[in-house]
Amino acid sequence: MKLLSKGPFAAIFSGGLLAGIFDLTQAFIGFSLMGSTPFRILQAVAGGIFGRNSRQMGWTSATVGLLCHFTVAFGAATVYYVVSRKLRVLIQRPVICGLIYGELVFLFMYFVVIPLSAIDHATVNLATCITGPIGHPFLVGLPIALCVHRFSN
Repeated sequence: MKLLSKGPFAAIFSGGLLAGIFDLTQAFIGFSLMGSTPFRILQAVAGGIFGRNSRQMGWTSATVGLLCHFTVAFGAATVYYVVSRKLRVLIQRPVICGLIYGELVFLFMYFVVIPLSAIDHATVNLATCITGPIGHPFLVGLPIALCVHRFSN
């Protein structure tokens, strides 16, 4: 498969895809323990655009939520890749840098993106505490860093 042999596309695509899948899986598991469903979780993601009306929008908001989620994941992978071109330590030490980056992604989403979105504020519960500051380093930052390390020239 020549397309994913090396280079920016391979690094960003594989890192973003893995981070998106792992993060969504942890959200589905964590928030289902709190009584939610995958459908409602995706609608909640779309709430960043549609606000509280996202629950009444059915499959439209769930689909938009899925697209938003993967847009953020690919965006996070792109940022890591671009910064790694200048800060080579991100490629040389992918494990520690990936763990730190995952935490930074969570903090940025929680304290910048969510407050600026139509949701307006983030709720704190057990699932958020597990999937956020604990899950993001391992399931978002680490896969991105390892893929950038693996596919970088």
